[in-house]
Amino acid sequence: MTPEKEQLLEDVESIKAMLGSRATGGTADDREYQRLRKSLLDDPLIEKRLPRIVRSYRSLDEFWVYIKPKFPHYSQRLDFLSNEFDPLLTFLEQSSSTPSDEPISEQIDRFDSESVRLAWEKALERRSNDPEGAITIARTLLEGVCKHVLEEEGIEYGKNPDLPELYKAVADRLSLSPSQHAETVFRQILGGCSSIIGGLGALRNKLGDSHGQGKKAVRPAPRHAELAVNLAGTMATFLLATVEARKQK
Repeated sequence: MTPEKEQLLEDVESIKAMLGSRATGGTADDREYQRLRKSLLDDPLIEKRLPRIVRSYRSLDEFWVYIKPKFPHYSQRLDFLSNEFDPLLTFLEQSSSTPSDEPISEQIDRFDSESVRLAWEKALERRSNDPEGAITIARTLLEGVCKHVLEEEGIEYGKNPDLPELYKAVADRLSLSPSQHAETVFRQILGGCSSIIGGLGALRNKLGDSHGQGKKAVRPAPRHAELAVNLAGTMATFLLATVEARKQK
């Protein structure tokens, strides 16, 4: 874990503790709460992942007015806070993060699609502990990005298109098909992108959790899930960066 992420984790745990203290009749430094809240809201990697209660309530007194009538017992309030903060803390505590995780997360955050962001977060969370689920979600991530791009472009894609079909439509629209380029190196790279998409679809069908498996089913290891998630994240970033570049022309 990087020093920056360690500091973020410490700040999130501190603000959770302050809310917990206030929710159970205790006191906490409201100025420090407001300082930490502002710092976390200013972080693009964290802001959208903050619990709604932190984004909504600017002071501990405002939070108290909300939490007091909502739950009559202290234990209920603490359980509520745990459920609210667990997704963010899990994200920050990921010990298996790779150097590409944060830049991909930042790109997906800029994309401003809740379903795509949630798919990426689930893929990261399941990469080590649930390889089959991570592989399935990696494909879901790419499907979501492709559908969003096509919808933005006003292109219909049918009721049940598979991932290669979706990607082909997106590639054609964004001028990412090998046939749209004369340079050999671009044709090779873009052909490789198409192969990655096809491979992810096949990997999901073979090793993901979307289909029933027989007695001799091959079980994916975390390294297989990491490969699938990293490839999906890289391809998603490439597509989103291409969309951004087109808008700037």
